Amino acid sequence: IIFDRDVEEIGNSAFKYCPNLASITIPDGVTSIGESAFNGCSSLASVTIPDSVTKIKNYAFAGCSSLKSVIIGNGVTSIGDDAFLRCSSLTSVTIPDSVTSIGKSAVDGCSGLTEVTIGNGVTSIGYSAFRGCSSLTSITIPDSVTWIGSYAFEDCSSLTSVYCKATTPPTGGWGMFDYNASGRKIYVPTESVNAYKSAEGWSNDKSYIYDYDFE
Repeated sequence: IIFDRDVEEIGNSAFKYCPNLASITIPDGVTSIGESAFNGCSSLASVTIPDSVTKIKNYAFAGCSSLKSVIIGNGVTSIGDDAFLRCSSLTSVTIPDSVTSIGKSAVDGCSGLTEVTIGNGVTSIGYSAFRGCSSLTSITIPDSVTWIGSYAFEDCSSLTSVYCKATTPPTGGWGMFDYNASGRKIYVPTESVNAYKSAEGWSNDKSYIYDYDFE
């Protein structure tokens, strides 16, 4: 698919369940990728989202099981619920500083994901956002994050190291780190260890919380 340069929005369900769609070029000028726009495009291997896009809406690329590479432009401010749900071939994601919110189950079930970079503009990580990313071994949560939903990193069975930079513990939901790798460690600022160990959502994992000198 090659879009005309005058296209400003890709609508809801525009290419939903086009299983043979292998390649798309999204032009500069597109500002929004609609709900389920490419949901179920199981042959789609890569996508570059230009800087003009501000919103990736719910289920936009859900079920794109061949998707290996995603480049998210620096204009995106929100990644919707289930946006990359069950993109099982996806190996790395870089979330730019422009993004402020990562939606519910945004990359849930991306079992091939080994590397995630969360930008310094993100303030909230949604419910089950990274659940089931079973190849992920390490995650760094920037100090901009103030809220993490329940089960955000549940069933990340290879996750051994979590680095949370915020000096004030983000408001945490239940089971954020349930069923991670055995003995995984959660590193927090040295001066905040006791605060994390007593904070709601974190206290259940207090035996895994360790001090770390973030520079």
